Amino acid sequence: MVYFVGAGPGAPDLITVRGLRLLQEADVIIYAGSLVNPALLEDRKPGCAVFNSARMTLEEVLDVMRCAEADQKMTVRLHTGDPCIYGAVREQMDALDEMGIAYESCPGVSAFCGAAAALNLEYTLPDVSQSVILTRAAGRTPVPDRESIASFAQHRSTMVIFLSAGLLKDLSEQLIAGGYPAETPAAIVYKATWPDEKSCLCTVETLAQTAAEWGIAKTALIIIGEAVTHSDYQRSRLYHPAFETEFRKAGSEL
Repeated sequence: MVYFVGAGPGAPDLITVRGLRLLQEADVIIYAGSLVNPALLEDRKPGCAVFNSARMTLEEVLDVMRCAEADQKMTVRLHTGDPCIYGAVREQMDALDEMGIAYESCPGVSAFCGAAAALNLEYTLPDVSQSVILTRAAGRTPVPDRESIASFAQHRSTMVIFLSAGLLKDLSEQLIAGGYPAETPAAIVYKATWPDEKSCLCTVETLAQTAAEWGIAKTALIIIGEAVTHSDYQRSRLYHPAFETEFRKAGSEL
């Protein structure tokens, strides 16, 4: 059996209870190199074999899984954040299907949630933004034309951009060309929830300059939108005394 487990954004205590239990039960762990906090491996059981996938190809990862299954061993494939976001898990699952090896997924806390925690940020503020776009700039991995940064920028909703910290000058240009004003609030969160976490507030126009000043070139999320400044929002009606719910009667006027 193979379990795809989300390790969370960095802090070892942000893995789920289920994910930690699976790690402790694993006979084989294949973890995503420098992206996963190695402290998570400290509670593995004696004799557990550990492989760093940063040094492996897909074929090598699958070979480890195949050998473990042949020996009736349980494998945990430990991915950063949540495996469903930029985790390259589908290709592994398809290969396991072909080999007849069973697998399950255990979700994790995504880095975009860790970045929000670093900023004490709510992405979906009433009258400011009720949508969050999770995307990336095109790099070695292409992005479909219909999902370009400029096309998404037309919505001017909250945007969280992964895997793009080395492309900030071009990113700023695309965001502005697509519709965000140059002065739109932005944030760069480096290694969210890790001990060396950094959070930098800036604007769309100053993304590259801010990253250079803070020495950030990788392992950072970029957050764009008015929600970054958490201002000019309306109070949520859910907890307003005039809003009636299944559990509470309405009181005063809105």
